[in-house]
Amino acid sequence: MHRVNTITEVNDQLNAHQHSQKKLTDLEKHLLNDFQHNLPFVSRPFNELAKQLGTSEDVVIDTLNKLKEQGFISRVGAVFRANSIGASTLAAMAVPVNEVESIAAIINSYSEVNHNYQREHHFNLWFVVTASGEEMLNSVLYDIEQRSGHPVMSLPMLEDYHIDLGFDLGMDFECGQETEV
Repeated sequence: MHRVNTITEVNDQLNAHQHSQKKLTDLEKHLLNDFQHNLPFVSRPFNELAKQLGTSEDVVIDTLNKLKEQGFISRVGAVFRANSIGASTLAAMAVPVNEVESIAAIINSYSEVNHNYQREHHFNLWFVVTASGEEMLNSVLYDIEQRSGHPVMSLPMLEDYHIDLGFDLGMDFECGQETEV
């Protein structure tokens, strides 16, 4: 629902955080690095993470909220295979550079948008829209076009590929520095 950070931007944020706060706590490092996959599928997943990390559920939730406020993460939640529940599409727009921020804000205002990122290309804004069905998906795309004043190119998935979206942040937990990955 927010712009997705690239690994470079995440590393920049980690470096900025380390300089302003000396270094990330071990808990922050583990939450950022170790739990990008396999969030426990239980009624209280943060309690399970807390048990594994030797802390409390409240501390895990508070730490994740802090990391979200600081821009390290945008959300914690399940990711479902495209079009297995509802409908989704990758979309792209060609937007004048001076309008990128305002159009990105329009795109980000939709709860159906779960990724939004800028690329250096004629089609410079790319985003993923997921909706309850095709009719709602098309309605969102049409609404974005109307509000932005720019056409949206819809690129629905034709073939399913599994792409691992996790990032090994290469953190050396002893000194709080990046290591080569």
